[in-house]
Amino acid sequence: MSQTISSLMQHEVYSVSPDDTMQTVEALMVARGLSWVPVVDSGGVVLGVISSTDLLRFHADGKDASVVCAWRICTYKPIMVRPNATLSEVARLMVEARIHHVVVAEGTDIKGVVSSFDFVRTFMM
Repeated sequence: MSQTISSLMQHEVYSVSPDDTMQTVEALMVARGLSWVPVVDSGGVVLGVISSTDLLRFHADGKDASVVCAWRICTYKPIMVRPNATLSEVARLMVEARIHHVVVAEGTDIKGVVSSFDFVRTFMM
């Protein structure tokens, strides 16, 4: 039996709301040592994700972090997988889609998050 993504995912999930300013988003990411965060609406629906690469682009464009909201720069419709997806299925999906982050969810209930770093970390142990 193949190992599932739930064995690899980070269970503690930090998220931001679409109306949070980029200043708030960046402060959370720095304080928690995050490379990305899901953008979640008040109903718990994942609208998108913001990655450290998105932050770099944002700052390179010289925009004001105190006034621009998360929904304006997030990557919409992130890849989401179920907790019982196998590691190989998720890895293949990430490579094919050329992404580094997936949200693990059942319906609108976020169970965890996985990044390419989580896959790399498994080989270091």
